[in-house]
Amino acid sequence: MLAQLYEARQKARLERQKEEARASREWAAEQRRIAAQLAKEKAEARRKREQAERARQQQAAQVERQAAAQQREATRQAAATAREEQQRAAAERRAAAERRGVEAEFRTNAVEAKVAAFGRLLVDRNRGLAARSRQAEEAFNADGPEALVDMIQKALATSAYPEGLNGSCAAKYVPEAAELWVEYELPRQDVIPAATSYKYVKTRDQIVPVPRKQAETDKLYEKLIARVALRTLAEALDAAPVTLIAGIVFNGYVSAKDRATGQPVRPLLLSVHADREAFSKIVLDEPELDPTACLRGYLNAVISPHPWDLEPVKPVLQFDLSRYKFVDEMSIVAGLDSRPNLLALKPTEFEHLIRELFEAMGLKSWVTQASKDEGVDGVAINEDPIVGGLCIIQAKRYSGLVEVESVHALAGVMDDMNAAKGVLVTTSWVGKASRDFAARNGNRVATGPNAESQF
Repeated sequence: MLAQLYEARQKARLERQKEEARASREWAAEQRRIAAQLAKEKAEARRKREQAERARQQQAAQVERQAAAQQREATRQAAATAREEQQRAAAERRAAAERRGVEAEFRTNAVEAKVAAFGRLLVDRNRGLAARSRQAEEAFNADGPEALVDMIQKALATSAYPEGLNGSCAAKYVPEAAELWVEYELPRQDVIPAATSYKYVKTRDQIVPVPRKQAETDKLYEKLIARVALRTLAEALDAAPVTLIAGIVFNGYVSAKDRATGQPVRPLLLSVHADREAFSKIVLDEPELDPTACLRGYLNAVISPHPWDLEPVKPVLQFDLSRYKFVDEMSIVAGLDSRPNLLALKPTEFEHLIRELFEAMGLKSWVTQASKDEGVDGVAINEDPIVGGLCIIQAKRYSGLVEVESVHALAGVMDDMNAAKGVLVTTSWVGKASRDFAARNGNRVATGPNAESQF
């Protein structure tokens, strides 16, 4: 029984040992399982962390890539915008340059058109004024000279001029001479464009005028006032009745400021007496007609030699005698018998004899003072509006040849005094040199005791 008991204990002990061994193995297995689970969990956690880190890195990389892409897109768009802005600015500059080029061309065309219009003044004159002459004649018959002048002025006012040339005019009818006297306000020189053209300078982005040469401006102005005078004469003669007006006296003034004093001045620049018949022979539509030459050479007009400098002239029908100093008159003819000895006369008596001869011819004449005569012994005035004018007289009471220098001196005095004629009266004779000189310089001087030879 003890053996059984011992055996039972041993068996129980063995069972316990086995159980303990099994429990130990199970605990160890559990520990290993737990360790494996922990390791697995750690590995999973590490894997998740690594995955999260990779995801984060991928997200960061994606963000960077997106940012870089956005930066590149922004840069591209900025570059495109800059290019578009540059293209737009360049297009605007080109358009502005084209506009300025067009504007320069427009200004040039305007200048050329204005100058061309000045050149067409005679061709573009009012050709319908002849129909008004009958009305003007009826107005004269009904209401007198003032009505005639009013009708002619109204007719002239209908004539269309280019801008800047609408000058005013005053008129007077002189029935005893069958003439119309016209006082016209001529344009100033600044009506001539100061530029010949305009050009666009791209480097300065400016429209620059090309200045007209002063000599060209002066020439254009001289021809302009000549055309204005011829046009006014043509239109006035068309509007004036042929039965009442045989000629026109035209005086052209310009209102300006004296450059030396700044005071207002109104110099006479052009004066002409135009006979209707003579004027009718002028072909105003002829392109080669030189208006200045027509007035000076054909109509014998007095034109300022420098109208652009406002150098005045004297009217064709007015004579300024204030520059001469005259002596009291004496009668020499009354003291001469039927056999006068002219060489026995005193110089002053001879000069007065010549004065009386000119008065007998119907002229007004005076003897100048010897100390202030400037080489002029006498002055005579012919008041005829057609052939009249100022006449300079030199008296030579010689017994021998009058030298050619005296004729030269007379011609010089005539030019200086702006005289229409010159007469050298002598008791002797002049030589061939004097007559040849006169032949070369125009028929404005007479020589000899009776002033018979014209040259």
